[in-house]
Amino acid sequence: MTDPAKALERYARFFEELTPADLDRLDEWFSPRARFVDPFNDVCGVDAIRDVFEHMFRTCATVRFEVLECVSGDGVGYLRWRFHFRLRGDGSDRRPVDGVSRVELGGDGRVAAHEDFWDAAGGLYEQFPVIGALMRWLRNRLAV
Repeated sequence: MTDPAKALERYARFFEELTPADLDRLDEWFSPRARFVDPFNDVCGVDAIRDVFEHMFRTCATVRFEVLECVSGDGVGYLRWRFHFRLRGDGSDRRPVDGVSRVELGGDGRVAAHEDFWDAAGGLYEQFPVIGALMRWLRNRLAV
């Protein structure tokens, strides 16, 4: 049985160093029926997870995850992270997006489930001219 805390720390480093070339070895990190969930995706299986990351690398000119905190216990861990990115065809740097991932680890140390929690509306959409104005207007209308 793999030490869950060490497995989570290795997984965190994997994300910080993630490149398109690493996608060929996702099966080293994810169990065959692993589930990956974020605000845009809910997929199962290594091939589907690979599709999510391939899309990220296709649409972003630069991508970097910075893991800020790593907490684990009883086969479940949490990674607090910051996602730095720039979209292809967009010359401006975007404000980083902060989030948290809940990670379930199997007995072999591979990820059985990875669920991301981040504010797509405030963290991402508000950075774009047209939709950003709408999101800021909605936020102001709904705020106390």
